[in-house]
Amino acid sequence: MKRTIKKVAILGSGVMGSRIACHFANIGVQVLLLDIVPNEPNEEEKKKGLTVEDKAVRNRLVNSALDSTLKSKPASLYDAAFVSRITTGNFDDDLPKIKDFDWVIEVVVERLDIKKSLFEKVEKYRKPGTLITSNTSGIPMHLMCEGRSEDFQVNFAGTHFFNPPRYLRLLEIIPGPKTNPDIIDFLMDYGDRFLGKETVLCKDTPAFIANRIGVYAIISGMHAIEKIGMGVSEVDKLTGPIIGRAKSATFRTMDVVGLDTTVNVANNLYKTLTHDESRDKFQLPNIVKVLYDNKWWGDKTGQGYFKMIRHKDGSKELKELDLKTFEYKDAEKPKFKALEASKEIDDLKKRIKFLVNFDDRAGEFYRASFYDLFKYASHRIPEISDELYRIDQAVSAGFGWELGPFETWDILGVKDTVEKMEAAGEKAAAWVHEMLSAGNDSFYKVENGKKKYYDIPSKSYQPIPGTEEFIILDTLKAANKKLWGNAGATVYDLGDEVIGLEFHTKMNAIGQEVIEGINTAINMAEKSYKGLVIGNEGGNFSAGANLAMLFMFAGDQEFDEINLMIAGFQNTMMRARYSSVPVVVAPHNMALGGGCELSLHADAVQAHAELYMGLVEFGVGLIPAGGGTKEMTLRFSNEAKAGDVELNRLQEYFMNIATAKVSTSAEEARGLGYLQVKDNITLNRKRQLAEAKAKVLALYDAGYTQPLQQTNIKVLGKTSLALFEAGITGMLYGKYISEHDAKIARKLGWVMSGGDLSSPTEVSEQYLLDLEREAFLSLTGEKKTLERIHSILFKGKPLRN
Repeated sequence: MKRTIKKVAILGSGVMGSRIACHFANIGVQVLLLDIVPNEPNEEEKKKGLTVEDKAVRNRLVNSALDSTLKSKPASLYDAAFVSRITTGNFDDDLPKIKDFDWVIEVVVERLDIKKSLFEKVEKYRKPGTLITSNTSGIPMHLMCEGRSEDFQVNFAGTHFFNPPRYLRLLEIIPGPKTNPDIIDFLMDYGDRFLGKETVLCKDTPAFIANRIGVYAIISGMHAIEKIGMGVSEVDKLTGPIIGRAKSATFRTMDVVGLDTTVNVANNLYKTLTHDESRDKFQLPNIVKVLYDNKWWGDKTGQGYFKMIRHKDGSKELKELDLKTFEYKDAEKPKFKALEASKEIDDLKKRIKFLVNFDDRAGEFYRASFYDLFKYASHRIPEISDELYRIDQAVSAGFGWELGPFETWDILGVKDTVEKMEAAGEKAAAWVHEMLSAGNDSFYKVENGKKKYYDIPSKSYQPIPGTEEFIILDTLKAANKKLWGNAGATVYDLGDEVIGLEFHTKMNAIGQEVIEGINTAINMAEKSYKGLVIGNEGGNFSAGANLAMLFMFAGDQEFDEINLMIAGFQNTMMRARYSSVPVVVAPHNMALGGGCELSLHADAVQAHAELYMGLVEFGVGLIPAGGGTKEMTLRFSNEAKAGDVELNRLQEYFMNIATAKVSTSAEEARGLGYLQVKDNITLNRKRQLAEAKAKVLALYDAGYTQPLQQTNIKVLGKTSLALFEAGITGMLYGKYISEHDAKIARKLGWVMSGGDLSSPTEVSEQYLLDLEREAFLSLTGEKKTLERIHSILFKGKPLRN
């Protein structure tokens, strides 16, 4: 049966229900969001004379929940307009409508009796053969299926989204006792391709995979923190980005999520897991129990491990909890020798190995928490998963870790770590010892360009299912697919006569090494390949141009050097546009400044859905000069010829640059003009490079020919200059901008108008590039600009005269 999802019904509109509804709306699905009818009108409704028979009252809970989600940050929708894809209603009046829906997802409160009661009603209206799933975080599938029809049971499964559904990549798929295997295959594939998730097949065990391992790691870590005597800020310093974890680290995450949520899972696991050899670790240590009993649950209660003090003068002061006295004190700025010594280690894997083996309190903490986690994860096979890679996938995607337990263990050396674990009293599962005895010394390895995992039953290495469709740069590196490289960029053979260029500078900033890489890669592609993909697997595509060199030249008033540098940047961007082979850029997360400009000049963009793209040079006192200003003027011209209202659209593009507007999604980037109709969006980041490669091949197979530079770009001269000047003057008089801001804005307006032309005129791309470079050069001589760049480079320290 070919299954297509066009309409989804979400039953339950709480935090998760509304956010799941928004994510389905993000991908173009029509959503029906339902919840219960209130028992009676509230006071405001009573004043209006409304009764429980009025629709406004009957749908109050669902509408209020959705409205709260729409107001929350970060946004659940890619574009605010997508809310039109969601229709609200209530169980009493609108449940019969589910007969027309392809998928029904239950997201009500975590109580078995309530879920079973709702499922009984669903069976009256659900069309046979349609999907029915539960977003439960731990209630067993077999209990929810009891008493249901055969058709219900074969089409039923658990689909556990993690909060917030738009941003956290994990979707756990849990079969019921009678679930048709085809249903599971469909959900695994749909979650991956259409929802952009790391879909992980789980067994029907308590808390499934991610929460079973993740909550254990949290509570076990709390025991270690209490034993070693670590402080709140100390722990958050050690458990954030420094080891590839979320910026909110441990205690800040607990405050944001709510301590009660974590404690409830831990308590339930302690009650349920009578067979678990590490069951006692789920008992709450004092540094958790005291807060839980006091209802200091974090942000939702106004205080937790951190507390924001608001003074009468309006100022704020962050306090942290003293874990010995349980009183709040000034937030500390902890220092560890291990962290100081590891500052120059950019490679995450090398840094983790260095930190875990360092001889100080930080190293002691890492060893205690990692060794216990490794032990616990190894003993959960085959209880919660037959395959170790599923544990890594679930924990990484659900908790925002870059590396899962077994991947981290590999970094430290499995055999060496097992010996150290045993010396510390942490014994790994028997299968780990058997693996080592058989001469297999790692959980993963790369063979013939494929990443494989150690399969315990067969005692051999097997390909990770699904990854054959991905392009993984680390795997290509291990398979000797590197063709060229320098300190900031590497060219790989992606197969099928396509090559790929990866940046690997700090924040993937574009400096001379990256410029060299782009030109070299294009030359190589033109000589011997069908095309080029520019993308990477870093945290961000690119945070923009490297400002350090510019600051040095500007400080020394080496304007000829700046001119050459900018000309080289412009020429490289134009090279990407006007090469003889298709160039596809694959931006993700931050694509700012130069990263945005490179994307603007690609033959096509294969963007990740989470894309924060913008021309942000205004913020450092400059205008985009890598072709960005030229390109937005060109796009205005092409749209104007299609009948767009000229001045309005030009002013929009001007304001996007002048306010350093950054998109909050790829969909918004399209609305801002950074992406075009020809550009595509990938939901699953792991598929992005493969889909960019497919785009290169599609362009090549369609008979790609080298385009010609445009010489017919329409600029409006004095007409648009007058419009810009009126706006700038108004903002200046209203004290919304400074004199320096006004100067930058006038330079920007000059370029986008084509200069002081008496009437609308057609100009070339090179004409605009020259104006752009001239304006940029003049601004680099401004002291205010130097001060702004210095402040960014040196974290707010003032520039000395």
